Amino acid sequence: MLGKLARQHDPNVLVGFDHADDAGVYLIGPGSALVQTVDFFTPMVDDPYTFGQIAATNALSDVYAMGGQPRTSLALVCFPEKADLAILERILAGGLSKMIEANCSVIGGHSVRDEEMKFGYSVTGLIDPDRVLKNGGAMPGDRLIFTKALGTGVISTAIKKKAAQQTWIDAAIASMTTLNKKATEVIVGRVGSASAVTGDSAVHAERSSEANDHFTVHAMTDVTGFGLIGHAREIALASRVSLRFCANQIPLLEGALECIRAGHIPGGLKANREFAECVVNYEAGISDEIKTILFDPQTAGGLLISVVPEDAAELTRTLKAAGVPAVEIGEVVSAAKPLIAVVP
Repeated sequence: MLGKLARQHDPNVLVGFDHADDAGVYLIGPGSALVQTVDFFTPMVDDPYTFGQIAATNALSDVYAMGGQPRTSLALVCFPEKADLAILERILAGGLSKMIEANCSVIGGHSVRDEEMKFGYSVTGLIDPDRVLKNGGAMPGDRLIFTKALGTGVISTAIKKKAAQQTWIDAAIASMTTLNKKATEVIVGRVGSASAVTGDSAVHAERSSEANDHFTVHAMTDVTGFGLIGHAREIALASRVSLRFCANQIPLLEGALECIRAGHIPGGLKANREFAECVVNYEAGISDEIKTILFDPQTAGGLLISVVPEDAAELTRTLKAAGVPAVEIGEVVSAAKPLIAVVP
């Protein structure tokens, strides 16, 4: 709908909504720009504190996906008038715990009465305007690295239906409450090496000037509501390339395929598939369950990174050393049809 409105012309807008990037970027001075995003949604788990943590992790993710550092946030609350305020307090406390972990200050917010509970944040970060990681820029030959496993959408649907096993719930919650902070620190050079993945962010920042400049990352996005294929499509279109995924290398959360087989398919997955499957070609041997999970809408999902081939192995190793379960799942190829190929 934004695209139907009159266009604004501001030379300080470095990244707008033109290519469906994860966040906006606005130049505020030499060597400094703001990264801005907003996200909120309804609960997908029963525990209020955990819901707050997930909402915060998800909102912060778009700043990390641009290579930025979150600095401030504003809470967005929709809450039923007659509901117990102790529930809202727990939601806010859960969100605050993740904002503290991200070194991001909560400086206010806004609330409205609403029969359907919703919660999230508007987040503002800082970034070097010369080091913005957009979803455009991937080059043929790049390797595609992914930092989390797929499956939060189908497992969340099973949770709502009281059909999820506890081990599935635990794995999904662990994924949805894990910040992309460490991954971004490694990718943009705020962590110097495998031996420098612990310690405070000030130490990381001091090492950034010379540390990981050898990681040449051409494009990056976080995989969230549009699923892996939907966000991969955005990279391919913005970069004018095609992508090739190896299905057997894509990590999946425990229980994800079982949820699909049991029919716990969220509406968002169906919408994603109807919209984007037309640009996908599957080689023989790809199961229906795998085809389905590729469109699963993720909450606080992993980062999809397009990195030059000579850096892929070392970046993967450094991410793993930082506690990020990164996996190489595909490659970038020259623009062709299909836009996205999935091979065994």
